[in-house]
Amino acid sequence: MSIQVLSPEVVDQIAAGEVVERPAHLVKELVENSIDAGATRVHVEFYDGGRIVKVIDNGKGMSPEDLPKALDRFATSKISKSDDLWSLKTFGFRGEALASISSVSKMTLTTRRAGDEQAYQLISEYGKKQPIDRVGGSQGTTVLMENLFENMPARLKFLKSDAAEHTAIKTTLKAMALAHHDVEFRIQENSKLVNFWPACKDRKERAEQILEIKPLFVGEASREYVKAYAVFADPHNVAKTAKNIWLFAQNRWVQDRSLQAAVNEAYRSLLMHGEYPIAAVWVETDPEYIDVNIHPTKSQVKFHDPSLAFRAVAGALRATLEKAPWIQQSGQLRSQSQFGEAGGTVDYSDPAASYPSAKGLPNFANYSGEAGVPTEMPKENLAFQDSTFKTTQFQKKDFSFPASSVQQPKVGYHALMDAAESREEHSSTEAVAPVSGGYWSSLEVLGQANLTYIVTQHRDKMVFVDQHAAHERVAYEKLMNAWKGGKIDIQDFLFPLAIDMSPEKVEGLLLLAKDIERLGVFIEPLGPGTVGVKAAPLFIKEAVLGKVLDRMATEVVDQGGSYSLERAVGDICATMACHSVVRAGQALSHDQMKNLLREMDHFPLSSFCPHGRPVSVEYPFYKLEKDFGRIV
Repeated sequence: MSIQVLSPEVVDQIAAGEVVERPAHLVKELVENSIDAGATRVHVEFYDGGRIVKVIDNGKGMSPEDLPKALDRFATSKISKSDDLWSLKTFGFRGEALASISSVSKMTLTTRRAGDEQAYQLISEYGKKQPIDRVGGSQGTTVLMENLFENMPARLKFLKSDAAEHTAIKTTLKAMALAHHDVEFRIQENSKLVNFWPACKDRKERAEQILEIKPLFVGEASREYVKAYAVFADPHNVAKTAKNIWLFAQNRWVQDRSLQAAVNEAYRSLLMHGEYPIAAVWVETDPEYIDVNIHPTKSQVKFHDPSLAFRAVAGALRATLEKAPWIQQSGQLRSQSQFGEAGGTVDYSDPAASYPSAKGLPNFANYSGEAGVPTEMPKENLAFQDSTFKTTQFQKKDFSFPASSVQQPKVGYHALMDAAESREEHSSTEAVAPVSGGYWSSLEVLGQANLTYIVTQHRDKMVFVDQHAAHERVAYEKLMNAWKGGKIDIQDFLFPLAIDMSPEKVEGLLLLAKDIERLGVFIEPLGPGTVGVKAAPLFIKEAVLGKVLDRMATEVVDQGGSYSLERAVGDICATMACHSVVRAGQALSHDQMKNLLREMDHFPLSSFCPHGRPVSVEYPFYKLEKDFGRIV
C-alpha cells in the first residue's frame, strides 16, 4: 500500500481525539480561552452528558476578520515564534482547541468587541464553516457546542454515563475557579444553577468558597527559583481519596505524582491510614525552568529540577502544619509569632538552615521542629482546688516509662530520652518554650474516665484527652529531637555496608549525600551499581537501612525528592514511644494529668498521635444542655 497524505478532515479528527478526549477537556479549553481574553465573568452551561456545552464570557472578543481564523488549526494570537514557548503568559498557545472541537461537533461562535455596533456569528458543522452573520449580542464571546462526536460513533460510545461526565465537568470547573480567584463563575447543569462563585480577593477566600471548609490555612516556601503557595485544611478535615489535592503549576491545573507525594509527605504522622489531606497548591517558577508542552491536554508539566518543586511544596505545608494554627489559645488561633518568629519551628526541608550539632555530627534539616522544656511551667488558674477532689483517685502510680515493656532496637528508649533531655537543657536559649497559658495547660482537669481518658473542661466545652495517644506524641517528639539534634551514637562500620541498586539510583542517592549525612548516615560509591554505608545511627538495623536507602533512591529517581529515611526513623521512634508511655487502663493522679497536658504544650502537633489518631475529642456544653432538655 502506498503512502498517502491524510485529508484535513481526518487530521482534525485525529487531533480532536487527543485534545478532546471527553467533554470535560473541551470545557477546560474553552474556559482557558475566556481567561486569556481577559474575562472577569464566565458562564458555563452543559447538557446531555456534556454533548451540549455553552460558554459565555465578557472578554475582549474578536474582530470579524479573526473569527474564521479561530477555527483553523495552528492559528493563534498567543505566540508567534518558538522562543515564545519558554515565556508563556497565556494558557492556550497551540491553536488546536477550537479547530479540534469544531471538527467533531456543531459549533456556533458569537463575538463582539467593545465599540462594535453588532456582534458577529460563525457556524461550523463538523469543520465546514458557514458565512459570517451580524447578530445582536453583548461584549465578549459565546461558544455553543452541540452534538459532540455525532460524526464519530466509535468515540461517542466510549463516553461514560451522563452523571459521570457531568461530575468530570464540574471537577474541571472547580479547578478553573481555584486557579482564578478574581473571576466570577456561574455553572448551570441541565438548565439548573448548581454553582455560583463570585470573584474573591485572594486564593484562600476562593478555596474556602469552593471546598466549603472554614477556616483554611496558608503556607509559603521558596527553594531557589521555585515558589510554592498552599491553602489547606487542618488534619481534622480529611478526605477518603486524593481527589481533594488540587495542584497548579504556573496557575495551570496539573496532575503530578511528585507534587502529590510532597503534599502527603507534609502530613506525615498527622493522618491515619486511608486518610488524605484537603489542599490546593500553586507552584511558580521562571518560565524557562518549566515545560508545559509535554501533554496534549496540557495536564502535565516537567520541571527543570523536580526536587526543588517537591521540597518547596512539602516545606510550604509543613511549616504551617507544625505551628498547629487550628489549636485555640485564649480564644484566638495561635499566631505566627508564638511558634515562628520567636525561634520555634524550623523549616525541615531548608538545606540552608542551621541547627545545633553534637559529637562531630554535621548539622541537618530539622523536620519536626524544635521544642524545649521551659525552666518554669505556666501557672494554672483552676477553679477546682478542693483537696478532697485530688484524693479521689483509683490508685497512685509513678508517671514514668516502664522499662520492662520496651522492645529496644540496639539503642534503648531511655538513652534517647536522656539525650533529648540533655539537648533541651543545652539548647534552652534556642528552643521554644510553650506560651504562658498554652491551650493544653489551660484545660481544667476534672478527673479520669475509664482509666484511659483525661476529662477536662475549657470555656464552652468539655475535652476528653486520650492519655496514651497524648503521651505517645510527647515521647515521639522527644525521640525525634534527640535524633535530629545529634544526641545519639553513630556506628562506624569496619567495612562499608554494600547495597546494590541500579546505576541511576546510585547516582540519585549520591546527589543527596550531604543531606543524608545531616541525618547521621554516611555513604560513598563502591561501584556503578553499589553504594557503601560507612556509618549510621546505632538504632537503625542494617536490614532496615538497606531497604530505606533503596526506597529513597527510587523516590529520588521517580519524583525528585525523598524523605524515606525520616519516615523510617519516624516509624521506629513511633513504635518505641508507643511501647514506652502510659497505657490505657493506667490510673493517673491529678498532678500527673496536669503535667502531661503541660508537656503537650511544648509540641504544636500534640493534637495527633504519631500514627495520626486524634488525641482529644470535644463535647460542647450547648450539646450537653440540649441533651438535658435545657435548650431546644
